[in-house]
Amino acid sequence: MQYSLGIDAGGTYTDAVIVRDSDRKVVDSNKALTTYPDLLTGIENAIDGLDSKYMPDVKLVSVSTTLATNTILEKTGYPVALILIGKHTLPANIPIDTFTVVKGGHNVAGLEDDILDIEAVREYALKIKDKVSAFAVSSYFSIRNPEHETKVRDMLTELTGLPIVCGHELSQDLGAYERGVTAYLNAQLLPIADQFIHAILTDIKKRGINAKLMMLKCDGSVIGIHEAMERPIESIFSGPAASLMGASFLSGNDTCAVIDVGGTSTDVSLNYNGFPELVDTGAVVGGWQTKVKAIRMETSAMGGDSHVWIKNRNANIGPRRVVPLCLAALKYPGFIDQLKSGRTPSRVQLAENVQPTKFFVKTGKENPNLSSFEKELMKIIGEEPVSLNDIFWKIGKPISPDSVDSLIQKRLVQAIGFTPTDVLHVLGEYTKWDREASLIGAKILARLTPMDETELCRHIKKEVAINMALDLMSFMYRGVSKPEIEKMIRGDFLSQFKVNVPVILLGGPVHSYVEELNKILAADIIVPEHAEVGNAVGALVGKGVKSIEILIKAFYKKTERSILMFSPVERREFMSHSEALEYAEEHGKELILEYMENAGMKAENVNIDIKKEEVTMAEEGGAPIETKLIFLGTGRPDTEK
Repeated sequence: MQYSLGIDAGGTYTDAVIVRDSDRKVVDSNKALTTYPDLLTGIENAIDGLDSKYMPDVKLVSVSTTLATNTILEKTGYPVALILIGKHTLPANIPIDTFTVVKGGHNVAGLEDDILDIEAVREYALKIKDKVSAFAVSSYFSIRNPEHETKVRDMLTELTGLPIVCGHELSQDLGAYERGVTAYLNAQLLPIADQFIHAILTDIKKRGINAKLMMLKCDGSVIGIHEAMERPIESIFSGPAASLMGASFLSGNDTCAVIDVGGTSTDVSLNYNGFPELVDTGAVVGGWQTKVKAIRMETSAMGGDSHVWIKNRNANIGPRRVVPLCLAALKYPGFIDQLKSGRTPSRVQLAENVQPTKFFVKTGKENPNLSSFEKELMKIIGEEPVSLNDIFWKIGKPISPDSVDSLIQKRLVQAIGFTPTDVLHVLGEYTKWDREASLIGAKILARLTPMDETELCRHIKKEVAINMALDLMSFMYRGVSKPEIEKMIRGDFLSQFKVNVPVILLGGPVHSYVEELNKILAADIIVPEHAEVGNAVGALVGKGVKSIEILIKAFYKKTERSILMFSPVERREFMSHSEALEYAEEHGKELILEYMENAGMKAENVNIDIKKEEVTMAEEGGAPIETKLIFLGTGRPDTEK
């Protein structure tokens, strides 16, 4: 009997599942808290909770991870130099410190627009090579002719021995600067991906697992380990992609909308006929516009661990994530007594960080670049939770309610507070942690509102359900503003929103929200078995998918007509359109199969569909002036090593 192991390292929890290959059934699963900054500890904890008897028979391991996303958001990538070739249009304040622009580049026909200034590249590389870990290169219209990028790559490899990432290798879309950004971010992630993947390989080998390792991309497809090391940028947002694939698989619906309620956020996405809906322009992460193909999603900063805080007698939810009181009570002995004896601030003082149920604790992460005041705060905030009031008495002077924010943003300090997870503990709908702590917190906060603790918790639960419905309808009604949709959801119109596809819920105790959602949505709402670890299932069941575009285009030079073919790897000229078309069809299939085989899929298990889009002119007698061939290859990872 053979098995597969799926792992998803999410923002709050790391999930692991074992799936039996013969019937694709989940036979074991486990959740563990995600660990920062080292995700591997959380992954090890998640796998430790699985039955070890399956491990020797695991032949495939697939992982989705927040590593790339977190690295970009936290700006902790390795130093990289970006070389832009040709007439790039750059933003006014380019957010890249180490870059240069040199002469070169091509035009839309793939002809050299300017001679490549290779000496300028050499001079720049010699000056900067000891200060960076890699180079990224993007040439103008390299998607029509990558010659200048490859020349620079070859020279830099020989000159520096450092990794080189070219824009045309990651995207065939227009936008030379955005391809450069994508290559730049990818290069920043290379050492981090290498360390992470080798750590995973070491861990599974230690457990006696002799398996093929795959990673989930942010378009919902999987790639082999070697490509994952070369293209870590493609794993950004792989968590939402994993939830989409997992929900579709667990519910048995090729077409469905998915609401994934995590600890930090709620994500909505759509699967149509077995394929995720993708964004047209590429993923945006941390303010960077990339050319990475990713699923389209609607995201809000409201999850199971969002902070519930009171201001002006009203309950606010999020956007910050905190450790729930019920979990903190298990983690820190004596926390319940501290919670009971805490001082309640006056209503005037109340703010997000000034709450009778909010505490702070060190994460264990180090950062030497702190101000003198931050260092003073870090001496007071220790291994046990402290409130802002505790800090005030120990520091001996007034401090701003937001004074610990910078330490939270730097992940040096973790906040503890009341959350929707605590709400479900109070209502008795989810009692995994310490219910007493949640009850105490609810009673304390309720005193600051017109409600008792039960009314307050029911109100918060309803607000979470409304947010889920709002995210879903905002996703469905593309182009309609979210405030307008919210007016309709909150208005008393004696009507419901109708959703014509099944709505799958994923996350921990999402079953608790079905009744509330049914009041807002007329939809088939499904909570599948194993919904709490759906992302780990999704990391495992993603198909191998590769899409390639080849363009055949007629160009005129005076009275002469030439036919040019542009593929991701070459530019070629032909005498006739039919000759170019015949070559392109075979060439595209070869590129798909090469990709799939490198990703661990056998050629006989790969299906290739070809879509043809043509532009013709009547005066040309119907002969196409442009043909775009879109190749879509799909396959299933092979479990044999």
